[in-house]
Amino acid sequence: MKILLHNCCGPCSVYPVAVLSAQGHEITGYFFRSNIHPYTEMQKREEALDLFAGIAGFTVIRENGYDLEGFLRMAAFREADRCRFCYHARLSAAARIARHGRFDAFSTTLLYSRFQKHELIRETGEAVAAECGVPFFYEDFRKGWKEGIEESKRLKLYRQQYCGCIYSERERFFRPEREPGKK
Repeated sequence: MKILLHNCCGPCSVYPVAVLSAQGHEITGYFFRSNIHPYTEMQKREEALDLFAGIAGFTVIRENGYDLEGFLRMAAFREADRCRFCYHARLSAAARIARHGRFDAFSTTLLYSRFQKHELIRETGEAVAAECGVPFFYEDFRKGWKEGIEESKRLKLYRQQYCGCIYSERERFFRPEREPGKK
């Protein structure tokens, strides 16, 4: 099959690309930028994906521009449920490109991470597939978690420490108990 694979980053692409390639699928990547903050973080992730795509031999389609404001409008006042909206935005964009590019299916490297909401990703992918008329290719890539990490380190790919949005960056780095005057 000709599969459009939404890539959240280079390291999370390693195992899914290996599996899909071994299954004989033709892979094209898709990088969605607007959910990754700050801009310099997005650039590092995009560069790591480009490096890996060159090594693995697949092309990457990129989201045009960097709609930070659009992402923030989508997530504002819905912070507790922001992942649902973010998954929908990324997978909808991937599905539209897959339909336009006449791909047989679309999928996502989000299915690789142990830290993502796996069932919500699957549900969202299937709902978007029904809306757009392009099948969502589901596979649980989490079983290759350690293998993917080891290979991404061997390849010296930039490895981020949070999901990507400004809210996840805050959760990763801000610790109220470390604030001055707090015990």
